[in-house]
Amino acid sequence: MPASRVMPTEEATELIKLVRDIATRELAPRSAEAEATETFPRDVFRLLGDAGLLGLPYPEEHGGGGQPYEVYLQVLEEIAAVWSSVGVGVSVHALSCFGLAYFGTDEQRAEWLPEMLGGSLLGAYCLSEAHAGSDPAAMKTTARRDGDDYVLNGAKAWTTHGGHADFYKVMARTSDDRNGISCFLIPADTPGLSADPPERKMGLTGSTTATVRLDDVRIPATRRLGAEGEGLRIALAGLDSGRLGIAAVATGLAQGALDNAVAYARERETFGKPIIEHQGLAFVLADMEAAVQSARATTLHAARLKDAGLPYSREASIAKLVATDNAMKVTTDAVQVLGGYGYTRDFPVERYMREAKVMQIFEGTNQIQRMVISRSLAVDNSGVVR
Repeated sequence: MPASRVMPTEEATELIKLVRDIATRELAPRSAEAEATETFPRDVFRLLGDAGLLGLPYPEEHGGGGQPYEVYLQVLEEIAAVWSSVGVGVSVHALSCFGLAYFGTDEQRAEWLPEMLGGSLLGAYCLSEAHAGSDPAAMKTTARRDGDDYVLNGAKAWTTHGGHADFYKVMARTSDDRNGISCFLIPADTPGLSADPPERKMGLTGSTTATVRLDDVRIPATRRLGAEGEGLRIALAGLDSGRLGIAAVATGLAQGALDNAVAYARERETFGKPIIEHQGLAFVLADMEAAVQSARATTLHAARLKDAGLPYSREASIAKLVATDNAMKVTTDAVQVLGGYGYTRDFPVERYMREAKVMQIFEGTNQIQRMVISRSLAVDNSGVVR
């Protein structure tokens, strides 16, 4: 792991040390077996919740940690460096709390947010559908008003924690207008809500991904977050924060792969000296280090803009694009550094490479990130399209 991080306060420094200790002692020894057996580590999230790590970027008055996003992302990186499935899970949980924290009423926040941020309840985020991934406005899941209730019908694809979450933040159509989408917070034990068997994935196999089905799911109208028709705005606002979370996870994953590659290169000898002393390989490792540091700097720059209350949507897309593309390159190079051993499951780098791929896809594909970035470049500071 890198020797230092950007630490705004002594409290943040101690927090990162705590997380690194938990990651080393509790997470790292379990990660390989859980991924190999595709076991969802629900108890790990309880552990992280008890340590106060599941609500770090949210206000203390609601049970959160009151930490700046810059610090929260460094926590995610530390976790993901040893177990990416858990890092992704923490990021998704934070995203599932976003709608309530920023768009819920005072009464809704007081009733539900403390348990969510305290880790007693694990969340899931339901936006994508089988035919509406990069185009969420095309969703078909409906929420029909019936007196004081809503009745939801449809299916949500690619749901992280599907079948294991305690609550689901669900976007559903409340009118025929393309943007007529609203946001709902639904307890997992609500009749009619179910999850399909988990997807069989190439990587992140310790993180359950499943289609969530809603068959006449009836919930009180008080479970709606924000006004009717505000759901897409809530979803898109949360995605900027979510993209930073995935950028941090990808950076941590890349750091873990680099650490393994460097350790191997220091020990493995050819032609009478460690392979790290051969220039051809040393330059590969140097490029890997540069990629990791570039991803970290880009991600933390966007986080500082967010913490300062400045626009950061473009920078969040840049961070997600740079960090995940770099993670794919770094993990692939880590396999190459280890040679034949890197291709076997005796070493973790092949798993890191498989895990990196999906990070270029979820929270908006990297093609979508390029679209977001390029469109923002077409608008000057006055908001006028060139």
